[in-house]
Order: sequence, then C-alpha cells, then structure tokens
Amino acid sequence: MTQTAPKPPHVGQSLPRREDAALITGRATWTDDIVPPATVHLAIVRSPVAHARITAVDTAAARDHAGVVAVFTGADLAGEYAAGIPTGWPVTEDILVPEHLPLARDEVNHVGDGVAVVVATDAAAARDAAELVVVDYDELPGVFDIEAALELGAPLVHEQFGTNHCYTWPLAVGDVDAALAQADVVVEGRYLQQRVIPSPMEPRAVVVTPDAVGGGFTVHTSTQVPHFVRDILAAICGISDTKLRVVAPDVGGGFGAKLNVYAEEALALVLARRLRRPVKWTETRSEHHIATTHGRGQVQYMTIGATRDGTILGMKVRLVADMGAYLQLLTPGIAVFGAFTYCGLYDFGAYDFECRGVFTNLTPTDAYRGAGRSEAAYAHERVMDDLARALDMDPAELRLRNLHPPFDAPRTVPSGVQYDSGDYERAMRRALELVGYDDLRAEQAQRRAAGESVELGVGIGNFTESGGLSPSKVAAGVRLQSGGWEAATVRMTTAGRAEVVTGTSPHGQGHETAWAQITADSLGIDPADVEVFHGDTMVAPFGRDTYGSRSLAVGGTAVYGAAEKVIAKARLIAAHLLEAADSDLEFVDGVFSVAGTSGPSITIQEVAGAASLAADLPEGMEPNLTADHHFDPPNFTWPFGTHICVVEVDTETGMTRIRRFVAVDDCGRIVNPQIVDGQLHGGIAQGIGQALYEQATFDEAGQPTAATLADYAVPAASDLPVFDLDQTITPSPTNPLGAKGIGESGAIGSSPAVVNAAIDALAARGVTHLDMPLTPQRVWRAITDAAKV
Repeated sequence: MTQTAPKPPHVGQSLPRREDAALITGRATWTDDIVPPATVHLAIVRSPVAHARITAVDTAAARDHAGVVAVFTGADLAGEYAAGIPTGWPVTEDILVPEHLPLARDEVNHVGDGVAVVVATDAAAARDAAELVVVDYDELPGVFDIEAALELGAPLVHEQFGTNHCYTWPLAVGDVDAALAQADVVVEGRYLQQRVIPSPMEPRAVVVTPDAVGGGFTVHTSTQVPHFVRDILAAICGISDTKLRVVAPDVGGGFGAKLNVYAEEALALVLARRLRRPVKWTETRSEHHIATTHGRGQVQYMTIGATRDGTILGMKVRLVADMGAYLQLLTPGIAVFGAFTYCGLYDFGAYDFECRGVFTNLTPTDAYRGAGRSEAAYAHERVMDDLARALDMDPAELRLRNLHPPFDAPRTVPSGVQYDSGDYERAMRRALELVGYDDLRAEQAQRRAAGESVELGVGIGNFTESGGLSPSKVAAGVRLQSGGWEAATVRMTTAGRAEVVTGTSPHGQGHETAWAQITADSLGIDPADVEVFHGDTMVAPFGRDTYGSRSLAVGGTAVYGAAEKVIAKARLIAAHLLEAADSDLEFVDGVFSVAGTSGPSITIQEVAGAASLAADLPEGMEPNLTADHHFDPPNFTWPFGTHICVVEVDTETGMTRIRRFVAVDDCGRIVNPQIVDGQLHGGIAQGIGQALYEQATFDEAGQPTAATLADYAVPAASDLPVFDLDQTITPSPTNPLGAKGIGESGAIGSSPAVVNAAIDALAARGVTHLDMPLTPQRVWRAITDAAKV
C-alpha cells in the first residue's frame, strides 16, 4: 500500500476568521437592526438623584404626547413579575440581598434607577415623552465611598438592613501571622481599583416579539449569555422557559457587561406580553454610563513578608469591594473570584484573604474583563515591586526567586487550589529577553546620572488566572448558582458535511472559525465544510455561554468530544461495510482503512451517506452520524504570562508615554494564533485604558461626572503602542485539547505592568505610589509633592 503523508492539522493555523466578512462589510445583524412589524419602543424614566423616596409620579403629560402608546410606573407593573432581578452568586449564607425590581416603586438607590417606562411608536417619541414624566423625590442622604459606607453613622443604602455591610468572605491557608512574624521585611500597601465603564462598541439592546400562536416569546438581545437570559427571565416574569426563545445576534463587544440579565430585558418581556406586540429598547451611550454595570471598584490592602534574601513567607489580603446599590447576576462573587489568584505565580507558605462587600448609592458593579483575577494580579504585582524596593532588590530578580518550579500536573498553591500546569520562569525570561531588560536598566541609570527630565521606567506584570470557568462541583462549593459544564452537538449531513451546535455564545472571540478547525481535524474534512450554530436557545437548548475565558477550554472541548463520538460510531459502520473488525481500522485524513493493508477503504463522507440511507448498518444501530457531548472539567485552567511595559514619564508635565510593550502569554495549546493575538490586542488595550485613562467618577451627591464619552476617556488606537507578542505553550491536563483560554489575559497582565513602569521611572524622585488612572495631573502632583519632602 502506498503511504501518503498526513495532511497538516488545521488546529494551530491562523485561518482567517470567517465571521469578519459580514462585520467589515456592514452585513452583520445587530439587535438594533431588528424591527418586527408593529414594534413599539421603550424609554426609561431614570432617577436624577442617587437616593430618595418616590412620593409621586405624574404621567399625564407623557401619556398625551404624540405617538405614546402607554406609560407605566413601578406600581402599574407590580403584578407582572413573579420575582425581582436575582443575584446568581450569593457568596455566603448570611449575605444581605436587597429587593431589585425592574422599576423602583418606593425608593431609588442610584442615579439611573428606573422609575417609569414610556411606550411609543418610535424611539424619539418615547424619549421625548419620558422627559414629560414628573417625579417627586424626597431626597435621602447617600453614601458613595466604600470605606466611608462602613463607618458608624454612615447613611444607609437599604435602611431595612441597618448596615451597608453586604457580606464577609474569608479564606485562610496556613498561619499567616506566624509567617509575617518570622519575616525580616514586612511591606504593606493600599491600592485602588477604580470603577470603570465597559463601553462596548454596541450598547445594550433588546427586542421581544410575541409568537403568533402558542403564547411564547422570542427575545433578541445583545448578550453574552442567552441561556442565562432565558432561564432568569422565565423566573422573573413567571413564564415557562419552554416558552422563551432567546437569540443573541451579532454582538458588538461584551467585556462582562453583557454577562447579565437587566431590568430592561424584563420590562420588554412583560410589556410585550401585556401589549401583545413587539417591544424594543436600545440603550443610549449616556444610559450605558449609569444603567449598565460598572467594573472593578475595590480598595485592596496587601501585606507581604519575606526574608532578607527575598524569599516570600506569607501574604495577607484585605479587600473592600463596592457592590453598588443592588446585586446583579454575579456582583457579590467578582471580588471573591480573585481570592484564588492573589498569590499569583509565587510559592510561599501562608496565605490569608478576606473580602467585605459593601453597598453604596452607585450603579451596581459586576463582571468586567478579567473579573476578580485582574484586580488580584494588579495587587500582587504592585506589592511585589514595593517589596523589591524595600529589599533594594531588582524587581525581576525578586520575582524569579519566588516562582513555582515547572510542573505539568496539578500543583497546590498558597491559596489552596490546584493550578493545572505551568512553566513560569520560561515565560518570564522570554519576556525579559524580548524587551532587552538589562539594556533598559543601563539606559535608565544613564538618564538619571545625566539628570534628564524624561525618566525611563520598566514595569513587570506577572499573572495567572482561573480560566476555563467550569467545574460544577467547585461552582457549587462557592455558592455560584450555575453548573459549569458546556454542551455541543456534531452531526454529519447526508452529503458528508458537518454541522456544529455549541452552547457557547461568542461576541468577538471567533468561535465559528476555531470550532470549525477543531471539528475539521477530528473528522478529517475541510473547515469550509463545517457550519457552526450558536447564540440561539432554540437551536442550542443547552449551554452555559461565554465568559471567564471558558469558551475554548470548556465549549471547544465539548465540540471535540462530540466529534470523537461521531468518529466512534462511524468506525463501527465503516468496519461493518468493509467487513473488518473495528479494532483493525485506522482513521487518517477522513478515511477508514484496515491498518497495514492495501485493501479497500471508505471515506467518512461515504459513511455519513450510508448512515443516512440506513440500508446496511450494524444490527441495532440507529441511523445518521450525530452525537451530543456535555463536558464538565475536573478543574479550572490556569493561563499565565509575563507582560513588561517600558514607559517614559515627562516629569515637567506628568505625561506617561508607553515606549514598548512586550507580552509573553501561555494559554496552553493554541487553535488559531491570529485569534489569540487579536484577543491579546484588545485585552491589553483595556488594561492600558484602566491604567492611564479610564475612571467612573462621581461628585459629593453621587452624580456621575464622567457621564459621556466626552468625559470618560477610552483610549484610541493612536494612544496605544505596537504590542510585541510571543507565546510559550504548556498544555493543560484538564481537557484533551490542552487549551487554557486567552480572552482575559491581556487585561490582567497589562495594568500592573504599566503602573509599575511609571512608578519605577519616578521612584528615584521619591514617588513610590500612584493610583490609577495615571493622568498627567495626578502624576505631576505626585512628583511635585515628593519634591517638597
């Protein structure tokens, strides 16, 4: 038999993203493009004050406005809901959970809280009429600082609780007090994670259409989580989940903000039910700043102890986390999620973590790219630099001295969890090599000796993250009210092509391309012959959706598992047709043949045709090649990496300019390198945005002072450097693909690298602390203040 070389695999190649053609030619379908016949539009009347009792709502003028169909207050819709908007992560048994209604009835608790809704024949008429609704407010004191909210006598966000303290969540491994007592050097740091606004290119939108028959509804919504939306809306509105079809069309960015179920989605559903016509709402950019969840919002107290030679002995973490006024889907758990990675890549003996969740009269917080893990990496990398200064040690050397040694099987780390695999020194040394670390230190010294006004700084951001968010037992252990499995179906058509149905729901991650690559390699067919379906709960009834760097490691593995089941069935049919034992067959490049012979063979397309014809199948076998697979991993995956930022800080103006940015990431086995690079570009840009530009700010009355993109500084492409990217590959043992995830890594490693670089530039001038964002004014003031000492 003539042997031919196997075709190269598609996994590992930078196949062009098949999603992009529609996106760049204007043929994508966004939720706002969907306008069924007879659609009415919603506008929400939002509170202009942060905390007040509602004493009266006058809707008469709004009802008389041209085009208005109806106006409803919270009281008008009281009977429409079976429950309020729930939180899906009540992290402790004694957590305080306030009632959260789609429209406030008696009290508003943040600027932007919905008070009434106007329904009109067009969006402009609805917005105009909303301005005619007159609401009388009896203002109450508010609290807008999370530490002040815990002080005795602070105004109460929810008076019935008698406190603003939402929960306390602890984790302790070893005796941290004893470890710190033995340390030669103990360093304490207080770091701020400012609130940030997600700002996706596409704001939120929802369209709900009643079915003509059957009493069901189709919900089109710009979401990362159509399955969550279906399940939670069914509970809120008292509708059977079998009567809800949720579709996520093209979604223009999510960043965690669209990992939620919002008041507007519930309002649209109950009003579509009440009015028996399609209902639509599209968020304005200003609404996005006050009605969509914010990210971050923490004060981090870090204590770390080490010996004189730099060996870390223990770490203590104390967090105060801003919940905002209500608990959205994951609000309480975001800070807790970081508990397992505050120890970073470093090996030491004792660890103690405590997080206190706190209510404020501000927009609720929730997931934001890198949720919990980004905050953790920022804190542990800031305190590592502070420790290096206290020891008079090079910050790179300190880190290298404390890294875990290489491991390819699960290893228990200081926080008590098991990381899956890692070779941290290899990634870090590669990043140091790429950036030219020693040469940069020499240049820095030369500049300082010359007394130059523009200082050079180098900052390191080492990180790992709990990616592949998944294990259902672990989720239950931390009281997350969701399984962590993922589902997929692979089926071959009569013509021998493949269809993949995935429970993940992409919003820019390139699932259609990557899933086709995985399936094509498994089945031995061309990726062009694979169609991928997603984001529709009627097409994919089972799924846990997309967030937490889980899509490839969990969802992609589910696809791989379903494809392997198809191959297993195809092997039995092929053996029957070839009159051979199935154990004697080999399967190479889509062809079954008897190993070691030149006898007959059969392609998988021919097997698919035979399975459909069903005239000659093994006894008792069902027709067709199709398989479902649900994958529930035994552990998270733990992507890691080293980001190094080089900055120049003009000490006369405070301007920080990024000269170079190097990132060496390890996301396990890579399916599509181009997609990995794209995810890193976006993530690093967001991390730089938080470090240098972005902050949701409020005045003393809780009024947002960055309420539009004219005030809230999202970086433009011209603000960003070229990113020098490289990868190491350490396969994960938790899934057969060896994948770890990459969607959040860029946002996790970049912020600490940027801030550490700026402080490194200024440390010789006495500036050893800066809070994000590093605006020129903030940096200049720090330089000026240090010069006075």
